[in-house]
Amino acid sequence: MRKSCLSLAPLACLAILTCALLTNSCSTGGYTPGGTYGPPNMGGPTTAERAAKIASEATGSFYYGRRYYVEKTRFWGYLRKPRQSAKSARLVVFNESRKRNPDRLPEAGPAGQRYGFDQNFEYRIRGYYTGKKVYEVNSNQILPEFMLTGYEMVTRSPGWLFSPKDHYNPQSFTLKPGY
Repeated sequence: MRKSCLSLAPLACLAILTCALLTNSCSTGGYTPGGTYGPPNMGGPTTAERAAKIASEATGSFYYGRRYYVEKTRFWGYLRKPRQSAKSARLVVFNESRKRNPDRLPEAGPAGQRYGFDQNFEYRIRGYYTGKKVYEVNSNQILPEFMLTGYEMVTRSPGWLFSPKDHYNPQSFTLKPGY
């Protein structure tokens, strides 16, 4: 049963009305009063399947990294230690003075050959946290710097990152731990 907009908090009501005016339907995306940014659109395993996969991961002196591309930002994505949930992952900016990141390509290149082509690819990432913090101006965040020394791709289609409810939008910062 749908609630009337008037029964919601004023900001939630405004968000719904704005969504309806801009898209003619709130079911097509945008922030919703439940704290999500749109309908799930990343696919992937069940929560139990993901937990089992993480529990059986190889361990070593590397991190699992998930590329997270949002237009005009310079962070790389999320890193987590092996066998730890994505909820413990940290959004990082790579220091590429020793190794270039996997998608270091022109932003205006041909499709599949441009910066961000590897959105949501999962990698084994080698390197270390430098202890420095970096201001990422376009997302207005202070993020840890990670010295990249190597990487190998694990999969091109791992599915959702934090929750099966994840919604990816390349123009907006929508994937955050804790939802």
